[in-house]
Amino acid sequence: MTSTQRGPRLDAAREALERLVVDVPDFPEPGVVFKDITPLLADHAGLSAVVEAIADAGRDADGATVVDKVVGMEARGFILAAPVALALGAGFVPVRKAGKLPRGAHAVSYALEYGEATLELHHDAVAPGERVLLVDDVLATGGTVRAARELVEACGATPVGVAVLLELGFLAGRDAVGDLPIHSIAVI
Repeated sequence: MTSTQRGPRLDAAREALERLVVDVPDFPEPGVVFKDITPLLADHAGLSAVVEAIADAGRDADGATVVDKVVGMEARGFILAAPVALALGAGFVPVRKAGKLPRGAHAVSYALEYGEATLELHHDAVAPGERVLLVDDVLATGGTVRAARELVEACGATPVGVAVLLELGFLAGRDAVGDLPIHSIAVI
């Protein structure tokens, strides 16, 4: 599923991405083009535009919030998910890299575009039955989102959608995400 959202907020967010995201070739390794969002984060209007556009993925057609928690994936997902949670009046939950959480946690390993990783989520981070929006900066191969989904489901909560700044369409990350609606500000 793809978001069909249209309107001035999405247009403003797309303009901010085009203007402020910088491509860095061969980082973190040869052949990878890193999308540097730090100029976007430093621009108040740009950051505000993308936060509001992402938050729309957690609202119904009338603008009412339909999620209880917003989960952000380490590390750049944290930066986006926390203000999205505030905009929605929902809680923020970090999904961390292995060994970063101080209490009992579920763990899922997955493949990245250029390696492997493990993500963790506290056992009590989301409650059974809670509705969760998954937020990250980029949807690439889909492994990070799939791992986060599995972690949320292990807690008994229900992922209701995925929201990202950028989707790298050539990597077919949607295939790994499954049936969750995906809200991408831009697909490249």
